[in-house]
Amino acid sequence: MSVAIFRVCLVVITAIVNHPLLFPKENSTIFENTEEIIQKMKEREESLRLEQLRLEQEIAEQEAKQKTLEKAPEIVEESKEEKVRWDMWTALSMVIFLLIELWRQDFQEGIWQDTGGEEDDMAVLGKAFKGVAFPDKAVLASFYEKRILGTTGDMARMREMVEGFADDLLEALRSVCNRDADMEVEDCMGVGSMYENWRVRKPFVCDLIVPFAPPEPYCFRSQTWCSGGSFPPDEQGYGTIKVCRADEDVTGCICDKTKLGEDMLCLLHSQANTTRPSSEMEDLLCFKNTQYLDADQVMKWFQIAVTKAWNRISHKYEFDLSFSLLDSPGALKIKFRSGKSIAFNLTPVVQYENSDVYFISHFPWSSLAADLSSSTHWFLTFAVYERRFIQLVSKTLPANACHVSCLQILSFLHGKQCSLTGPSGLTNYHLKTVMLHLLQAHPSQDWAPEKLEARLQDMLKFLEKCLHEKKLYHFFIGNGKVPAELGFPIIFQKAEPLNLFRPFVLRRDIYRKTVDTFHEMLRNMSALINEYTVHIPLAETNGIHKESL
Repeated sequence: MSVAIFRVCLVVITAIVNHPLLFPKENSTIFENTEEIIQKMKEREESLRLEQLRLEQEIAEQEAKQKTLEKAPEIVEESKEEKVRWDMWTALSMVIFLLIELWRQDFQEGIWQDTGGEEDDMAVLGKAFKGVAFPDKAVLASFYEKRILGTTGDMARMREMVEGFADDLLEALRSVCNRDADMEVEDCMGVGSMYENWRVRKPFVCDLIVPFAPPEPYCFRSQTWCSGGSFPPDEQGYGTIKVCRADEDVTGCICDKTKLGEDMLCLLHSQANTTRPSSEMEDLLCFKNTQYLDADQVMKWFQIAVTKAWNRISHKYEFDLSFSLLDSPGALKIKFRSGKSIAFNLTPVVQYENSDVYFISHFPWSSLAADLSSSTHWFLTFAVYERRFIQLVSKTLPANACHVSCLQILSFLHGKQCSLTGPSGLTNYHLKTVMLHLLQAHPSQDWAPEKLEARLQDMLKFLEKCLHEKKLYHFFIGNGKVPAELGFPIIFQKAEPLNLFRPFVLRRDIYRKTVDTFHEMLRNMSALINEYTVHIPLAETNGIHKESL
């Protein structure tokens, strides 16, 4: 900077010194009025002026650079502050968005039970029904009479035969087991569509559950996902079963939860009670080195026990018994010499406390059950309460009510469509859940036999809505309107609603296939029903409908 100022001053001084007016006119060495001298002086003056301008421009550029360097930290600091402010606004916006989304989901879950009861809500739905020819009352009545009604007698005879044989088989199983070391098997109970009288598609399969308990002095202590256990979202509806001694207080002492150290002993429990040999717990069907009941071990034990029991009583029967499915512990098949066969499921379960909720080692009714990495997690089934609820509500409905008829027709249509286009994510359990929701939402008179067509449309529209939202809540879990007469455990009524369609959120391929199958079923509905129905004049609609139901 100082060098540049010195150069400018030097140029100015030189110009002043060399200016012609500084020389006296009487100086005899200068030729006055000489044009050549004047021209040279002008040229010299012009070159000096240009040099001055150049130097001034350089000084201005250097000053600008100096100012830029001085302001650079301020600009960086301002940009950082601006970025921080922008990040704060972005984070605040995200928090507000997440709060709104959580509120929206909580609001929807809070009113999940108020669906289906209002005609205005149903009128908004049904987009997939545009252009679909829905069968009239006469066609539905004829279809129900010819295709479905005749199967009721077959189901009753099959239930009677299977129950008698299962009781004999379980009695033989108790005789071959060691009462002091093996699990104690109780009487079986029938659940599912065969015992709720809505099974329509063959082959008919009876579902029997068999409660079992550990030998004395042991007992089962269970923990569910809604009782404070740490279960991830994909394991909602599951629980664990711990094998303990009957005199062991697992909740009142911390010795089982905290490492006391080698030089410390629990005054309530001796070392013999707190540390058990690994072989002893494995004999009690526990997972290796734990006290938790292992579903895989239970499956192996039950299959071996059933095989021994059958070998003891096989001479009494003129048929063969075998396991029909490798991944199901009690999927059995009776084979007669004539070539006919009867399939039934005999599944071991563990009772939850003193209720009729059961932990089930295998859940054959759900194709969307999560594939758990641990075999110590057991699925809970509410099948006994579902059967009781249907029986309880049926007492309040009109004679020949159409609720079972709707479920049978829907189950038949879906099964027929799956046989044509392949399996989908929907199961008969989902269809039954839809019926249970609508049974609670609609008044009793809406289920009169002449309203079969309207209620069937309601079930289809409700199912369409659930598929669109990917939300179908379990009927009992989180439902505070369960009738008190059922004696349903309050812990499950207060739990968060369980979405049976959650796998659709995680598996887009299954969801897309399920929706396509549902829409295809709607388009083919008339053709599927007319295949089993003869033409009926419209004038005979009411009479035939009443006679068929």
